[in-house]
This record gives sequence, C-alpha cells and structure tokens, in this order.
Amino acid sequence: MGKISYYTEEGLNRLKAELNDLKTKGRAEIARQIAEARDKGDLSENAEYDAAKDAQGLHELKISKLEEVLANARILDESTIDSSQVSVLSNVKIKNKKNGAVMNYTLVSEEEADLKSGRISVSSPIGKGLLGKRVGDVAEIKVPAGMMEFEIVDISR
Repeated sequence: MGKISYYTEEGLNRLKAELNDLKTKGRAEIARQIAEARDKGDLSENAEYDAAKDAQGLHELKISKLEEVLANARILDESTIDSSQVSVLSNVKIKNKKNGAVMNYTLVSEEEADLKSGRISVSSPIGKGLLGKRVGDVAEIKVPAGMMEFEIVDISR
C-alpha cells in the first residue's frame, strides 16, 4: 500500500483529468507511433520501433504510478480543520524577522505545491516549520541559506 496523500478537491480533479488524458490521447499517440514505425520494415533493425516501444513502457509506468497516487488520495474537508493553528490548507501570513518582509502562503500537499502561486508544500522546510504554530508564534526554520525566523501574523482558510 502506498502513502496516503491529502488533496483539495481541485487538486484531485486535476490528477484525474491528467490520468484520463494519459489513458486516451497519450495511448493513442503512442499506438500511432508504433504503427508508423512498424510500417517502415524489418523490426529487428528498426530503431524507431524500439524507441516507440520504450516510450510505450514509460507511458504505462506513468499511468500506473498516477493510478496508485489516486488510489491513496483523500480529499481534505476544510470544515474539520482547526483554524487557530497552521495546518494543511491554511492561508498563512508570515513576517521575516530579519528583513521585515511579509509573505502569504497556502500550505498544500507536496503534489499541489506551486511557489509562483503562493502554494507551498507541508513537507518543505518552511511548511514543516510553520505546522502547528499559532498567531504571534515565531518559527525558527532551518533552510539551505541558514536559520530564518518567521512570525505568524495571520491564519485563515
């Protein structure tokens, strides 16, 4: 059994759509490539055919891994999450104690993380350091650049 991962409904739907796309369009495209390569003659010396078969194997591996992720995926119910402390799906406003910079992040599962849109993973160093903290707490977090201190300014959903 794989590791259980928690997703927002939006994130889970995105994974299901990706799997559907891989199974339909992706498989059809690889089948077309294999047929095209097969039409070019002797299969024993056909590098294009071998490459297409290798691509098919990798594609099927990707499908099986995504199916496993989906089998172990759970949707987070935001109504049951304690909003008095930082947890998964919390919107957190933090202030860097050293330079006074204020940042807003949403803590999400590793697969849904996207720093550009302000979504950080709960398994990242900053995500781990913020979990369980309350407004006013100071989190000392070890990051690759050294130790950083962040004050929790606000927590919301």
